[in-house]
Amino acid sequence: MGDVRDLRSGRRRGAPPPLLDDELVVTAERSASRQARHWVMRSVAAVGVGGAANQVIELLAGELVSNAVVHGPAGEPVRVAVRVDGALVRVAVTDRGGGTPRVRHPEPTAPNGRGMALVEALSTSWGSARQPDGGTTVWFEVDTDL
Repeated sequence: MGDVRDLRSGRRRGAPPPLLDDELVVTAERSASRQARHWVMRSVAAVGVGGAANQVIELLAGELVSNAVVHGPAGEPVRVAVRVDGALVRVAVTDRGGGTPRVRHPEPTAPNGRGMALVEALSTSWGSARQPDGGTTVWFEVDTDL
């Protein structure tokens, strides 16, 4: 028989709570990516995620927030949620923009367009979802045991 899971969280009943489940709200402006990246890095480090995994999570969080600032409405809130559940780290970024992220493979001389390719290459999994209010959430997961 399979695990009995709590339908609200996807966790097994009786499983320990996540090590971290927190959210930061920044304004969609130039400094948002740096602010969110550092917050995510410090937050996951505080629960023991260090080394290369911490650096990858910081980089990918910065990419998602940068995309939210570039493709979402300026001056609007951008929510950055981080959850550490055992070895799995999940970061989700929600903005009020209506776009859908695409993995692009630009020419080597192109000045941008590599962010989602980095997310695809370095995360364990990633995805996006449209929100009922018209916004978009883009998320990635990193399994720190891999």
